[in-house]
Amino acid sequence: MIKYNLLKIPIEIVLMSSFLFMSGTLFSQQESSVPEKIQTNPQSRGTVLEIEFSKGLDHYYPLMAIWVEDMQGHYRHPLYVARSMAKGVFTHAQYENGQWKPGEKKIPSALPYWLYQRNIPGPDSLFVPTPDHPIADAFTGATPTGSFILKTVVSDTVERPFRVLFEINQSWDWNQHWYNSKYPGNQEYMKSAQPALVYEAVVDEQSSGREIIMSPIGHSHPYGATGELFEDISTLTTARKIAERITVRVLSKKQ
Repeated sequence: MIKYNLLKIPIEIVLMSSFLFMSGTLFSQQESSVPEKIQTNPQSRGTVLEIEFSKGLDHYYPLMAIWVEDMQGHYRHPLYVARSMAKGVFTHAQYENGQWKPGEKKIPSALPYWLYQRNIPGPDSLFVPTPDHPIADAFTGATPTGSFILKTVVSDTVERPFRVLFEINQSWDWNQHWYNSKYPGNQEYMKSAQPALVYEAVVDEQSSGREIIMSPIGHSHPYGATGELFEDISTLTTARKIAERITVRVLSKKQ
C-alpha cells in the first residue's frame, strides 16, 4: 500500500508542494510540439554543445541544473540553471490571502547534488543561491515547459575529456518507497518527494560531431542534507520518466 497520508498534511503544504517547482509558469500555458530553443554563455570561447531534452510521460514542470566538471569530479562552471533556483526568487513563493506572491525561497532539497558540487555556502551555511549571491544571468533562463534544445559553450579553460551533468527534480511525485511520511516533520523532504535524478555524459577528443546519450548515474539526498550521490535508482519510478531522452551534441570549437 502506498503511504500517502494526505489527510495529515496541512493544505498550505499540499499547495506549496504542488507549485514550488513551477518557477512561475502558469498552468494555462500551451506547450508546443517544437522543442524550445535556449542559449546560454554566448560570449564565451570554447566547446559548443547542444543539449536536447525530450520530455517524458511524467514531465510536470521540473527544476533542473546543467553543469560541467572535470574527470576528477571538480565543478567547473554551470551551463544552465532554472532562473528561480539561480536567483533564489520564486513567483509562487508564499500563499497569502488566497493568492500566490513572489519572494525569496531556499529549497535545498530541489537540486542538492548540483548545490554541493558547486560548493558555495551562504551565510546560513546552505549552498542555495540567493538574490544577493545569484548565478550569473549568462547561465540562467526560465524553466522550459516541455522539450527543449540548449545551445551553450563549455569554456576553453575546461580541457577534454570532461563530464556534463544534468540534475532534475519535480515535486509531489510520491511513490511506494518515497511516501510523504517517510521522514516525519521534515519540510524539505515534503517539497521534493522522489529525490532529484542525476544524468551524465562524457565528452572527449573523439566526441566532435557525435551525439552522446546522457545516462542516469544516481539520485541526490532526499532532503538535501548532503551532497552524496546514491547510485541505486531502483526506487525511483515516475522520476525516471520526467525525461524520455537527453542527448549532448558536440558542435564545434568556438574561437
